Amino acid sequence: MSNPMLSVLPKYNNPVTTDILQSTCRDLGIQLQDHEKEDYRRLLATYHEVAEDIMAMEDYLPQVDLNRFPREEVYQPSPEENRHNAWAVKCSIKDQEASRDNQLLSGKTVAIKDMIAIKDIPMTYGTDSFTNYVPDIDATVVSRILEAGGEIVGKSTCENLCHDGLSHSAASGIVENPYAKGYNAGGSSSGSAVLVALKEVDFAIGADQGGSIRIPSANCGIVGLKPTFGLVPYTGCGSGEPTHDHVGPMTNSVADNARVLQAIAGPDGLDDRCTYLSTPPKYADNLLEMPNMAKNLHGWKIGIISESLTSPVLDPRVKATFLHAASQLTTLGATLEHVSIPLHSKGPLIWAGISRPGGHLNRHPGPFGRRTHALLGLDAVLGQPFTQDAWDKMYVASHTVHLNGAYALRRFPRLYAKSANLSRALRDAYDEALKTYDVLLTPTLPFLARSHPREGAGPVESVERQLGLTGNTCPFNATGHPALALPVGMLEVEEGPGVGKEGVKLPTSMQIVGPWWGEEKVYRVAYAWELTNDWKSM
Repeated sequence: MSNPMLSVLPKYNNPVTTDILQSTCRDLGIQLQDHEKEDYRRLLATYHEVAEDIMAMEDYLPQVDLNRFPREEVYQPSPEENRHNAWAVKCSIKDQEASRDNQLLSGKTVAIKDMIAIKDIPMTYGTDSFTNYVPDIDATVVSRILEAGGEIVGKSTCENLCHDGLSHSAASGIVENPYAKGYNAGGSSSGSAVLVALKEVDFAIGADQGGSIRIPSANCGIVGLKPTFGLVPYTGCGSGEPTHDHVGPMTNSVADNARVLQAIAGPDGLDDRCTYLSTPPKYADNLLEMPNMAKNLHGWKIGIISESLTSPVLDPRVKATFLHAASQLTTLGATLEHVSIPLHSKGPLIWAGISRPGGHLNRHPGPFGRRTHALLGLDAVLGQPFTQDAWDKMYVASHTVHLNGAYALRRFPRLYAKSANLSRALRDAYDEALKTYDVLLTPTLPFLARSHPREGAGPVESVERQLGLTGNTCPFNATGHPALALPVGMLEVEEGPGVGKEGVKLPTSMQIVGPWWGEEKVYRVAYAWELTNDWKSM
């Protein structure tokens, strides 16, 4: 690597001293020879000047046309209009210029998860460990929704730093399940799912690093898709772990889900993870153009992953409902078989081997090794050294990411790389099964939404409530396959404040997994099932 400096003589006021050089050496755990220290001080000092010059340059920002897409009616909703605590902020943003006729999302209202950038609209990321961050760009998904005719009517509550699969960690308070208050709505896209289920918006955008679209979709009885890795640009979204990041649609129907994906999919020239380099299919158009074929799955082969039914925390009622729902596909002509994929049971371990050290590194020192657009303001507040106050305002899930990640990097320095290798082995295992089967099925979650933990619950008690929760969701973040949560039934609660009260039921869900870039297959199966079944009566 060549040296970018044009001089090895630092300016007279350069702040790099021998002490700073020595401190840098201590950070690296090395020592320099006495006779070479001054040379290396000068080289470090001139690089300091390069860094200063870069930081003084004007940043590159994707432009936002505020005349065409003005930010209007921005306000904090009152408790009376936010009874489930699902709104982070309300607003109105829509296209002022285009004819709204024949646009894909014309007249549709949408909520955006509050870790996705909307220029000039505050982002809380579900936390008060930092405050007053206001993005200076629109995320690509935001721009595409507006250009397709959708109206953004607010940002939805997300869990604290998007690190929790339940819905009680947001700094703004508990997000309530739309079917029964006192119960978890799922996280971390909790508010997005609730607003869709309550029909306060037509659809919402969520983000998914381990199940954060599919978990709340399952708990709230809606359709949520984690697309193939790299299909939808992640530009302008807060990152969890770069190889696990997905953003996708949350809707009340399969057709609407396909319509939203059609609007937001495809490379944007900014996110280097967007590896689908041709024009994506017209998901909704293709799904709806043959109504007479929609219920016909003759010739389709569908596999139930056997290992997805072996979790010790799998509720027998959830298992039975899932199997009954899956069997309905045979009435449409599909062949249904169980398929063993032994490595599926190790998927959560492989995911954790990446998500903990990777998630820690992604915040400290911040994203690296990427050709993308960085949210510098967000990186600055997330990547700053911990203060005790900021640490105390994080939830236990964030604490475990950083404690586990920092420990792993020191004690198991090859854990991340080994897990990344194993994620490819896991992908190969699913791909091998998908040579035989069009799609694969699992229960989305192993149990119904549980009641919120008691106030003051400690770290272990809080974590225990979600043990095994992501056993069937997070493996597909590690492998990148598309996975859709589809509501397939309602079951009575067996714990929490609804026990003994007549009619208190919560949704359960089936997950449909397809091959890479196989969203059309996933939608076809989900749509056929949806058209021929009433999930609320099952």
